[in-house]
Amino acid sequence: MTQLWQANASRRTLTARAKLYADIRQFFAERGVLEVDTPIVVRETATEPHLHSFKVSSPDGEERYLHTSPEFAMKRLLADGAGSIYQICKVFRAEEKGQHHQPEFTMLEWYRVGYSHWELIDEVEMLLQRLAAYPRFTRTRYADAFFKFTNLDAHQVSAAELKRRAEQLQISLPNLSNEDRAGWMDLLFSHQVAPNLGVNKPEFLYDYPQDQAALARIRADKVPVAERFELFIDGLEIANGFHELKDATEQRLRFEQEIEQRRDLAQTEPVCPEKLLAALEFGLPDCAGVALGLDRLLMRVLQEENIANTLSFAWTRI
Repeated sequence: MTQLWQANASRRTLTARAKLYADIRQFFAERGVLEVDTPIVVRETATEPHLHSFKVSSPDGEERYLHTSPEFAMKRLLADGAGSIYQICKVFRAEEKGQHHQPEFTMLEWYRVGYSHWELIDEVEMLLQRLAAYPRFTRTRYADAFFKFTNLDAHQVSAAELKRRAEQLQISLPNLSNEDRAGWMDLLFSHQVAPNLGVNKPEFLYDYPQDQAALARIRADKVPVAERFELFIDGLEIANGFHELKDATEQRLRFEQEIEQRRDLAQTEPVCPEKLLAALEFGLPDCAGVALGLDRLLMRVLQEENIANTLSFAWTRI
C-alpha cells in the first residue's frame, strides 16, 4: 500500500523530467535565448475571471500573491532591454486540481523579440520535435475547429446561443453572466472542441475570435482575429501563445474590463497591474511569447493518465 510520504513520480519519471529540462536549456542556449528568474511572490496578479491566485502573508502587511504566470515580470524585463528570454518556473493557480490540473505546476515561458506568432509557432514545433520526436504538426483555424464540433460560427454566435447550446449538451453551467460571450464560448470549447484536437499528431489552433485575445494583438482582417495560438496533444492543451500586445491604453482597457467581470461575479478584485502598464508605456519591443505546461507535456510523452504521476509530490502529498 502506498504511503502518503512516498513520491508520486517513479525514478523513470524523475529521470525523464531532468532530461526534459536539460534539453530545453540546450535548445535555447543554441539560439542565444537568455534564461531568467523572476519572483514567485508578486503584488500584481492575474485579472482574468477564470484565474484565482493564492494570497500569501507579507512582513510589510501589503497584499502579495503567488504568481499564476511569470508573464508580467518577464515583459518588464523585455521593456528594460533583456532581449529574447525564457524561464522554467513553478506557478500557482487556486481551485485547480484534477486529472489534468494541479494547483502548483511547472511552466516554460519564453519571449522572442522580433518574432511574429507565426515564427513562434515554428519554434514551438521545433522544440517539441527535439523533446519528443513528434511528426509534423497540424495547423487549424479556431473558427474551423469550433464549427466542426459545435456547428456554430465562432465569430458571429451570441452569448445567448452559446448558453443555449451548453444547456442542450447538458454541460454543467458555471457562474457566468448571460452577456459573457467569451466565457460561454470557452465553456463550449473546453467540453466540445478541445478533447478532439491533436489526436494522433499535435495540432496548433490559431486566429482566435477577438474577444478571446487575452494579451494578444488584434489583426484587422475582414473578420478581426486575435493573433493567438494554442497547441493540443491528444485533446490536452499544452501551450498558449501570442503576438504580444504593445498598446498600453488597449491593455489597460482589457484589464479594467476583466476586473469589472470579476466584480460582477463577486470574485476577489486584483489591483490593475500598473508596473506592467508602465513598462508597456515605456515601450515593449515587438515580440511573441508562449507558455508551455511541462507537467502536461510529460504526461503525453510518458503516456501518463494523471498529471500527479509526473510530479515528485502532488498536491495531496505535500
